[in-house]
Amino acid sequence: MNTNVDPRSTRGTNASKQDLRVWLAEMEAAGEVTRISGAEREREIGGIVDIYQRKIGNPAVLFDDIPGYPKGHRILANILTSNRRINMTMGNPADGSEIELVKHWRKYMKEAKTFPPVEVKTGALLENVKTGDDIDLFKIPVPRWHEHDGGYYIGTGDMVVMKDPDTGWINYGAYRVQAHEKNIATVMCSKGKHGDMIQKKYFERGLPCPVAVVCGMHPALFMIAGLEIPHGKNEYDAAGGLLGEPVEVIMGPKTGLPIPAHAEIAFEGFIHPNDKRDEGPLGEWTGYYAGGLKQEPVIRIETLMYRDNPILLGAIPGIPPDDDSFYRGSYRSGAVWNQLEAAGVPGVQGVWSHAAGGSRLWLTVSIKQMYAGHSKQAGLIASQCHAGAYVNRFVVVVDEDIDPADMDKVIWAMCTRFDPREGMEVLRGCWSSALDPMAYSEKDPRNARVVIDACKPFGRRDTFPREVRVSQEVEDLVRAKFGEFLPK
Repeated sequence: MNTNVDPRSTRGTNASKQDLRVWLAEMEAAGEVTRISGAEREREIGGIVDIYQRKIGNPAVLFDDIPGYPKGHRILANILTSNRRINMTMGNPADGSEIELVKHWRKYMKEAKTFPPVEVKTGALLENVKTGDDIDLFKIPVPRWHEHDGGYYIGTGDMVVMKDPDTGWINYGAYRVQAHEKNIATVMCSKGKHGDMIQKKYFERGLPCPVAVVCGMHPALFMIAGLEIPHGKNEYDAAGGLLGEPVEVIMGPKTGLPIPAHAEIAFEGFIHPNDKRDEGPLGEWTGYYAGGLKQEPVIRIETLMYRDNPILLGAIPGIPPDDDSFYRGSYRSGAVWNQLEAAGVPGVQGVWSHAAGGSRLWLTVSIKQMYAGHSKQAGLIASQCHAGAYVNRFVVVVDEDIDPADMDKVIWAMCTRFDPREGMEVLRGCWSSALDPMAYSEKDPRNARVVIDACKPFGRRDTFPREVRVSQEVEDLVRAKFGEFLPK
């Protein structure tokens, strides 16, 4: 990490990329944001977000004039529930297709530069710094996102920053954070996730784990928080590659952890061994309250920082598609595609992680069959490679003529090319989570899953019945002559 750089030397056109407010202005100019005034935080804000999330492509929603809070204390939600906004965030053509977005992630994972973060002396985040009795999380209008939630979640569209005590590796992930008291929060990291592993290292030494929570930042930083960046790799480096420049950070005054200088809201503190309290429930990305009420680690907050007129970022889990999981689907699809190729599976034409499964529970893989058993091989590996294994339920393999993002065609292939006698494998004891409503139990969060071969039988490819579809020659003819009357 570069240090002691005067922020005035790096601010301007480039540094503005890292500001949520610049992203918000760009999205508003593109007609991608709806402003709502006067919604209260107990039921109305969450209810409105629920309605917005029911259809992919609805605009982001910005709440202001929240009763009980100063004007300008805002909440931004439904941020990444459209391919258009995801493409614009990543610098792609706004109207690029789903599979084009997957290919972008594939290229990014293989070729994109990484930029280590750069430490600066100050930043907009430090406009308000609270310590001691002045700390009060509820100065921020933290909503109850779902009416049956057990409390107020300040961390949904967030970054939870930790440091490995052995290697100094900086990790950040999107873990849910509940605000309990003015200076107390809890964090929930699923077993096996990097945050959980780092905490345990401190606790084994009898030491508190330093932690910083960022609750409003550029969506590109948040996107990286929710992705499976490999163990030991710095998410800040990856975020710099996505932004095309180093992320400017300040160091937390109590923890020394790097925090984005352009962030809207952040707090830091310590998690002490065996310091837990009841957390939840929160309506989660599977669409259920499967996690229930559990004991989770307590963050005792020592510094609260926020900008003037702060914006709380919400990425709300719920019945899919939802803001918490939709954006991850294209990344996960690219990661599975890359890992299939790395495992030696040839002929992969596309991968899609469907939003209806929270971008985890359903994977479709399209291949060009090259040998007997090829399709089953692809399905089994996709179900167990790192990017595809966590909380998966269905993997469906289809031929190259099927767009894996077109569920009508996927289901048609399943209905007409799948033989249940030979084409289905049930895998037991697989990697899941207590958030999975069909996990074996809370103490044994494994699950079973199905791999479905919906490709034409390999030995019948040449004799399989002809499809009822106009030929390309006839389609070109009628489009040339009657194109003005035809749908695109």
